[in-house]
Amino acid sequence: MRLIETLKNIWKVEELRQRILTTLFFVLIYRLGSYIVIPGIDPNQLSALHKQTSEGLMALLDMFSGGAFSNASIFAMGIMPYISASIVMQLAAIAVPSIQKLQQEGESGRRKIDQWTRYLTVVLLLVQGSAYLVNLNMQLRQAGGSLPEGLWFDIYAIVVMAAGSMFVLWLGERITDKGLGNGVSLIIMIGIIARLPGAVLAEWGTRASGGAGGLVWFLFEIVFLLAVMAGAILLVQGTRRVPVQYAKRVVGNKQYGGARQYIPLKVNAANVMPIIFAQTIMMLPITLLSWAQGDKANGFVQAFMDNTGIWYNLVFAILILLFTYFYTAITINPAQMANDLKRNNGFIPGVKPGKATKDYLDAIMDRITLPGAFFLAIVAIMPAFARVIGISGGFAQFFGGTSLLILVGVVLDTLQQIESHLLMRHYDGLLKSGRIKGRTGSVAAY
Repeated sequence: MRLIETLKNIWKVEELRQRILTTLFFVLIYRLGSYIVIPGIDPNQLSALHKQTSEGLMALLDMFSGGAFSNASIFAMGIMPYISASIVMQLAAIAVPSIQKLQQEGESGRRKIDQWTRYLTVVLLLVQGSAYLVNLNMQLRQAGGSLPEGLWFDIYAIVVMAAGSMFVLWLGERITDKGLGNGVSLIIMIGIIARLPGAVLAEWGTRASGGAGGLVWFLFEIVFLLAVMAGAILLVQGTRRVPVQYAKRVVGNKQYGGARQYIPLKVNAANVMPIIFAQTIMMLPITLLSWAQGDKANGFVQAFMDNTGIWYNLVFAILILLFTYFYTAITINPAQMANDLKRNNGFIPGVKPGKATKDYLDAIMDRITLPGAFFLAIVAIMPAFARVIGISGGFAQFFGGTSLLILVGVVLDTLQQIESHLLMRHYDGLLKSGRIKGRTGSVAAY
């Protein structure tokens, strides 16, 4: 009954209702576009491409694009080139002083960086579009077909895919402005969710038709999936609240400051970035070594091509641990936090301002990052564990990794926005007690 009452309250708030309908409309456009094949390509000859994108890195790319990658759609590149460009700009802001200066200029600097990010996105789209056509042509030949010959087709196909990707980015920005949640992250989440019903039905069919364990094993898989999701929520939501006291100031008859506040330090401040970096590092050497000749190289490549193998997952987990510390160190700056506190007459009770505060915050981040990094590594290798115990590859992808963390983070942020609208209109929140905590500022997609 409470659920029905909550849904009624959501529908009563006109602004919230319009935002939900607007979001659904833009999502519908995105899903329809993922089935529009690039002109000149026969969709009946894509069987080899579908097989290639059923597992491994290609399956991950196809999941993030909502199936558009395997459909040779005009949205085949999806939103990932923009994500890659954003990551590059984030790292450049640390290494390039001029970009650091732009970040400190406020809104004008942010607009300039966004403009550069879009230019870099177009460059990446042109490069990745060319690589996509080369791979697509190889897969079509396996099915007895081929791409139309001529430079003109290559040019307009790349332009169509680039335009499709930029249109998806535009849809994401419109969702952010007029809909609910972070539009770019929501589009990635929709692509992930689009694969979930098919994966569940396929797993159900396998177990119901006499597969190992039968329906009892399928029920165990669902319970296991819910438990992993609960663990991912704990990882995303986990924070260490550092108390901060501000000095009292009396101006006229009014008193300012004196209230105690908190600095929320995330257990997983790096979000999904360590997994993305680790996956990239794992794929590059394997791709290069696969061109090498000789039994030794082939044996090494085969060992690391098996994403359910011990060596692959061991190295993968170690890289995640290292990148978690690296990305946390470059995104969380205790020295700047200490300076900001000192500038605003704030202090941590029992800790001297300045260097002592910086060292205190640094020590806390070291303590909470270690368990967060281990938990993140476990979540990342959980799909491999699911494969080992007999869960099919398509369904196993939802048991951890980037897809699960993005899914959890975006859902929490979206629910937090809905709850904020309800509470602002004096309605009850979505929970009986407490409030939903989103992951604001983390950009759940990347």
